[in-house]
Amino acid sequence: MEAFGPLQLLACYTRGVFPMADAREDDRIFLVDPEWRGVIPLDAFHVPRRLARTVRRDPFEVRFDTAFDQVVALCAEAAPGRQDTWINPTIQNLYGELFDIGCAHSVECWRDGVLVGGLYGVSLGAAFFGESMFSRATDASKVALAHLVARLIAGGYRLLDAQFITDHLTQFGAEQISRTEYHRRLSHALGAVAAFGDQPPLTGEAALQVISQAS
Repeated sequence: MEAFGPLQLLACYTRGVFPMADAREDDRIFLVDPEWRGVIPLDAFHVPRRLARTVRRDPFEVRFDTAFDQVVALCAEAAPGRQDTWINPTIQNLYGELFDIGCAHSVECWRDGVLVGGLYGVSLGAAFFGESMFSRATDASKVALAHLVARLIAGGYRLLDAQFITDHLTQFGAEQISRTEYHRRLSHALGAVAAFGDQPPLTGEAALQVISQAS
């Protein structure tokens, strides 16, 4: 039986399914194919007014792909209001391998040389699959999300998969769509070409301009 590795994981994403685990201490993973899927429309991303002021101030140094493993590890840690996570060592290793082959990316917010927030996800075609985010400073993960959306828009992406709808994501315009509609959008995105890019991060003001021009 072929081992489940990064190529098999990418094949799962092309089929519209993704892995999870029951608990951090459980090395087993299972595949999820939700009946209803959360997505964040890139042409209708909403930046709340207070957050826009924060993004403009550039309170963090935003980086891409400089500390991927650290981002995943911090996403896996328990935090207030989230005592357990689904990110187990098996998942950490798999996504680390995806990063090594250029199919996973991280967005990082740094302050005084300390990683205080960020997110990571998988890139295929013109689809980006957001996996998890963390914050150790006020609004750090939200700023990371705004910079992610700006980069995806600039790179020609067509789909930002958020997996499940949460109250946290609805403030940004996230919507819930059926499995059938998700597969339609996924097929459209996988058939297109996009580039995550290695250009320097935008300033907060420039990121907001990219987002507003797409709306």
